[in-house]
Amino acid sequence: GEKIMRPAPAGKVMLMPEEDPTTDYIMVATGTGIAPFRGFVRRLFAEDTPAANVYKGQAWLFLGVANSDALLYDDEFQLAKEQFPENFRLDYALSREQENKNGGKMYIQDKVEEYADEIFAKLENGAHMYFCGLKGMMPGIQDMLKGVCESKGIDYDEFIKGLKKSGQWHVEVY
Repeated sequence: GEKIMRPAPAGKVMLMPEEDPTTDYIMVATGTGIAPFRGFVRRLFAEDTPAANVYKGQAWLFLGVANSDALLYDDEFQLAKEQFPENFRLDYALSREQENKNGGKMYIQDKVEEYADEIFAKLENGAHMYFCGLKGMMPGIQDMLKGVCESKGIDYDEFIKGLKKSGQWHVEVY
């Protein structure tokens, strides 16, 4: 019966802006980092919320896990995809089941890179990009984004600084 204090992450990093119902959300998760994005998807597509009633943007979820049997909440995501095909996209990176373009394991950064042009266009149009999961994913993500920026003639550091300044870049890793 003794009360204990247990610290937990707190803050506004993973809040979903709802001011503009046309905002696109790009969500990148590894493993249990899927939890906040499950909440986003439920809020936008499964629950009767003010956000769901007016949402016209696209929520795009990337989830990286080792095997398809480790896909968390897949039934819920498949239902959202079926019911809202214009507003919800879903891509999985299965490192032990899929290969990347170079014949290696398919990690989350490889799956995101497949859609780099589309993602960059969405970011240029105000999309919010979220990352949640193991901090080990971020170096691969950052290296991939640097490479894409170079290929597009974009200064990576300035690009990320601009996304952060405009509140479009959200990272919660552990």
